[in-house]
Amino acid sequence: MEQATNIAKRTSNLWKLNKLQISHNIIDYNSLGLNTSKNETEFVRLHFGLQGAYDFKFTQLNASYQLSGHHNNILYSDGLEIAVENKSKRIETFGINFNTDFFIEIAQNGNESLKRLAEKAINKENAILSPEWKTNNFKIQSVINEIIHCPYSEGLKDLFLLSKSIELLVLQAELYEHQGNKAYIKDDNDRKKLLDAKELLTARIDNPPTLSELSKLVSLNEYKLKKGFKELNGTTVFGYIKHIRMNLAKTLLLETTKTAKEIAYETGYGSPQHFSKAFKEQFGIAPNSIRNFPDSTIF
Repeated sequence: MEQATNIAKRTSNLWKLNKLQISHNIIDYNSLGLNTSKNETEFVRLHFGLQGAYDFKFTQLNASYQLSGHHNNILYSDGLEIAVENKSKRIETFGINFNTDFFIEIAQNGNESLKRLAEKAINKENAILSPEWKTNNFKIQSVINEIIHCPYSEGLKDLFLLSKSIELLVLQAELYEHQGNKAYIKDDNDRKKLLDAKELLTARIDNPPTLSELSKLVSLNEYKLKKGFKELNGTTVFGYIKHIRMNLAKTLLLETTKTAKEIAYETGYGSPQHFSKAFKEQFGIAPNSIRNFPDSTIF
């Protein structure tokens, strides 16, 4: 049960499956302040912050965290009691609550970090995967977007959501497995500059700045830009540009009557031949053929 007096508007989507529940919430608050929530259910939660800033207290662990922007962690709770102090007037979150037995079944075949959390769940000890909350990388954000915009209905929908939920668990486990590696993002200022770089690339995808230009635009040296961008997004600057171009091209091919040649130039390719080659490498089908076989590409 949640204290709702400070909430001006809540937009929620909920997907219920047999062994898990998925939720996507956007909450607009009247003001900044403390909000409490209590849930008696036992579950393992994959938690993702998508927008906004807040202080989060996990009462059972007597632990507090200052969170903002894109972040994630995994929590086990046999009844969850939290206090959230919103530091922004809008907070957007995404979460997957796994049935505990189902999580244990999966996690016992996972890496060491998942096995440790599964052991805590078996012993009914409230726990969090790591005291350090990680930033959502590009792969994680892409899967979240695929779930939110699920293209299927009825039986296939449940199968799709289940597979994507397990994929998110794998991506989180992989992310936390490498938490001992050298970190190039030193503070929130660096993180903000890297997020600005990502937004600039997205806005100028038809003619993106060079690495040198991007470095100057966001006031980060090229080395930190390259290393930090990959740490934050799970892909290189050039890998991100290609991914955005390919998905934009696929959308334009499926939803407009523009020719492949027009789309090639619109998405920043110097020639239709180069575009066609990149598209086929990405999706396994030529751009001129996708309209006849719209379900043949990978989402």
